[in-house]
Amino acid sequence: MPDRSLPRTERLRSLGAIRRLFESGRSGFVFPFRYIWYAEPDTAHSVEVLFSVPKKFHKRANKRNLLRRRTKEAYRLQKQLLIGPDDRPFALDLALIYSSKEIVPYKQIAHAVRKILSAIREQMQTDSRQPVDAFRSTRP
Repeated sequence: MPDRSLPRTERLRSLGAIRRLFESGRSGFVFPFRYIWYAEPDTAHSVEVLFSVPKKFHKRANKRNLLRRRTKEAYRLQKQLLIGPDDRPFALDLALIYSSKEIVPYKQIAHAVRKILSAIREQMQTDSRQPVDAFRSTRP
């Protein structure tokens, strides 16, 4: 049975890693999330994720906590989509930022997280067919 926990070691907490993610990561949008990711080759698979629900859209803490909990649960149950048996080892940093003013149901959040993880995996696979430096993203 795959490990479906979300331990502290899989949470993105390092200020330097967060800064690198926001400065040189790739981004995209799948309603209701804006996501930013940064991957580089490594000796072992590691994925660290950051969840954010801005106070700008949801003033009350209980609503932010609800959305953050739903997002964490959706990610926790689907994180195995990122790592395949034939992949080269990589270190991935991922930020999921809830960007909607509405509170959407869990099913919609889970579907969006699944689409995000699949898109990142596809992008990393196309990049892995290119030279090793392909994981490093360049901003225009």
